[in-house]
Amino acid sequence: MILIADSGATKTDWIILSDNEQDNIKTQGINPFHQTKEQIRLIITNELTERLGRHSVESIDEIYFYGAGCLPGPSTIIEDILQNTFAYASVNIHTDLTGAARALCQYKPGIACIMGTGSNSCQYDGKEITSNIPPLGFILGDEGSGAYIGKRFVADCMKGLLPHHLKDGLLEDYHLTEKDILYKVYKESQANRFLASMTHYIYKHKDEAEVKAFLKNCFNEFFRRNLAGYDKDLKVSFTGSVSWFFREEIKDTAEEMGYTTGTFTQSPINGLAEYHKNRTNH
Repeated sequence: MILIADSGATKTDWIILSDNEQDNIKTQGINPFHQTKEQIRLIITNELTERLGRHSVESIDEIYFYGAGCLPGPSTIIEDILQNTFAYASVNIHTDLTGAARALCQYKPGIACIMGTGSNSCQYDGKEITSNIPPLGFILGDEGSGAYIGKRFVADCMKGLLPHHLKDGLLEDYHLTEKDILYKVYKESQANRFLASMTHYIYKHKDEAEVKAFLKNCFNEFFRRNLAGYDKDLKVSFTGSVSWFFREEIKDTAEEMGYTTGTFTQSPINGLAEYHKNRTNH
């Protein structure tokens, strides 16, 4: 019996694979960079174990945890807690980018991209990540992400580079003033999440000519600054809420820039379940 997790800052999707059946569970997000060991332990020992349903802790043989912040060092916190909780299981910790590559490309070479609150990308040979251009976060990079698109959109509205009705509607919909926006970005924590929340408004107006041009420019920057070092003959696949809701705009930009797109998914968890079901054939 296999337990698979795809974890971000907000939520963790879990799947239990047993024979030809699977059960889905959701818990809070787990990230060793932003949570203490005790906070992570409580999510796993309270939320997860209480939602196992017909399965027992002892019945889990393997665990594959794919998560943001799961780099060597910090990831040992999660590994230790899972190992202590599921004493009979082998525990494997991987980055969310490895999870995206496996979910999107399975056992074939390709380029895998994450576009959610943040963005990331890699070239994958069907087994391992062979190249990764660093995303650098929403201040220095993260092109194409929700935080990046939100940052650019808010700035363009406030500088008068987009039509006035877009700025007025944004402030009205979010019950904000320009001063409020500056405070939330520069004084409050998690400015990236605040800026990414603007994508809901942008999506509502995505068919307006000025917004179409804006989005094209943002996604052009993603391809230009993040994919230029990869093999252009490989298909480019995407996971994450931004890539899912703006998939038509991304496809159009990719085609214009000479890339071929592959799979689009809102979440990698089902692709990861498929990947692990087919392990024995590879």
